[in-house]
Amino acid sequence: MESKTLSAETPLWTGIHPSALIHEAAELADDVSVGPWTIIGPGVVLGPGTVVGSNALIERDTVVGRDCRIHHGAVLGTDPQDLKFEGENTQLVVGDRTVIREYATLNRGTQASGRTVIGSDCMLMAYVHVAHDCHIGDHVILSNAVNMGGHVTIGERAIVGGLTPIHQFVRIGTHAFVGGATRVSKDVPPYVRAAGSPMELSGLNSVGLRRRGFSEEVRLELKRAYRLFFASEHNISQAIARARAELAPFPEVETFIAFVEESERGVAL
Repeated sequence: MESKTLSAETPLWTGIHPSALIHEAAELADDVSVGPWTIIGPGVVLGPGTVVGSNALIERDTVVGRDCRIHHGAVLGTDPQDLKFEGENTQLVVGDRTVIREYATLNRGTQASGRTVIGSDCMLMAYVHVAHDCHIGDHVILSNAVNMGGHVTIGERAIVGGLTPIHQFVRIGTHAFVGGATRVSKDVPPYVRAAGSPMELSGLNSVGLRRRGFSEEVRLELKRAYRLFFASEHNISQAIARARAELAPFPEVETFIAFVEESERGVAL
């Protein structure tokens, strides 16, 4: 008998396992694979090349893009854990090539925004919880047991360490890095590092920015912006005024300034 080497991208089965339950109102692309004892409910759409593991539940009204991997025991598209939810029609939307690992739970939205959204090329590790109306950008990594409240926004290419609770309505900016077991109760600006409980900022995410090809000029201006806001005696209004007057107008600098300017919960210090 010829042996076969399995990679992380090789499904253990192809097609629909006989024990899987697929609702007649679900739409699956022709090459979708669904594992044993998985349940897929009404209004679910699975894109080409997507693989759903064993014992998963995709309850209803969930759109999953192409080439995604949904692992054993993951639960997608369940009702929001929100007492204001009254059964309104809402969705969970997952982009392309996103990986959702074992026992992650992703709820649909509420009437507040109508959708919970996960971007493309994301990695959601085991036991991650994505609550109602959260919006997660592309290329985001959420490590094991990240648990978020409703209405959380995470910008593209942010990384959040394991065992991290995120308070409802918090924003984490693009390219930010949040260390494991950090209690995130305030906004985390883009391009920075944050860790601890209580959470504190610890400078720019310099290693991440360098690895992702940010020029030295942009990194230096972002460092100057960080110092104006978080390593000076200026209040936020003063720091915004000085940053706009003195710093080079790179788009990344404007993203940094605008994020702080628009914060409603306040930013971490």
